[in-house]
Amino acid sequence: MVYAWRWFRSLVFVFQMYLMMAILGLVFSIPAMISRAWAFHAIHAYCRWVRWSARVLVGLRSEVRGTPPEDEVLIAAKHQSFFDIIIIVSETPRPKFIMKAELTRAPVLGWFAKRIGCVPVNRGKRGAAVKQMMEDVQKGRTVPGQLIIYPQGTRAAPGAILPYKVGTYLLYDQLGQPCVPAATNVGVFWPRSGIYRKPGLAVVEFLPWVEPGLDQRAFMSRIHDDIEAASDRLMAEAGWTALR
Repeated sequence: MVYAWRWFRSLVFVFQMYLMMAILGLVFSIPAMISRAWAFHAIHAYCRWVRWSARVLVGLRSEVRGTPPEDEVLIAAKHQSFFDIIIIVSETPRPKFIMKAELTRAPVLGWFAKRIGCVPVNRGKRGAAVKQMMEDVQKGRTVPGQLIIYPQGTRAAPGAILPYKVGTYLLYDQLGQPCVPAATNVGVFWPRSGIYRKPGLAVVEFLPWVEPGLDQRAFMSRIHDDIEAASDRLMAEAGWTALR
């Protein structure tokens, strides 16, 4: 009975979450066309709404630890579900993503993503995709902000062991900017797919910065070890036991 009630509340939460995306997209569409700043206002308003409604409707609180970066940096973030995106975006002033190209065709989401400078990547031939990504990022440097990339390239369920891809290093080396690793435990409460959301405390933690200048081996080892260790710690805090 408790599960059924929580599932119903989760359904209500998911429904209103997408409804509010459409409403805010419509409200902010014209201001966002006039000024990119209004596009950022729109996505911040939406992300804060999702965090608030998650707490009220399904008992899923959210917290940020560490210091969210405000400078021009590369954020290398653990990606477990849509909620870690929501939390990071709500706390960074000018976020933009390396994102799947097909998402640019999504109603509302796709237009605002392009407006704030997100970089779409095709998942076809890896070498060509990485080259195109780097070219698009270089073009997009005229839009300053925090560039967010998911080193594993996709959502990783708690316990899933997925490799860290070299594209993160290539951007770190190309941009010459610090990299801020970010860990999370949101997958314990908000799965990659499905309706049910668990109550609890979802955390995104910004970790110590990696300054420019590391070689590929040192950089990839650093972000992998830091992100995975911190994510395991946060998930254990949430009651999940790491398998590795």
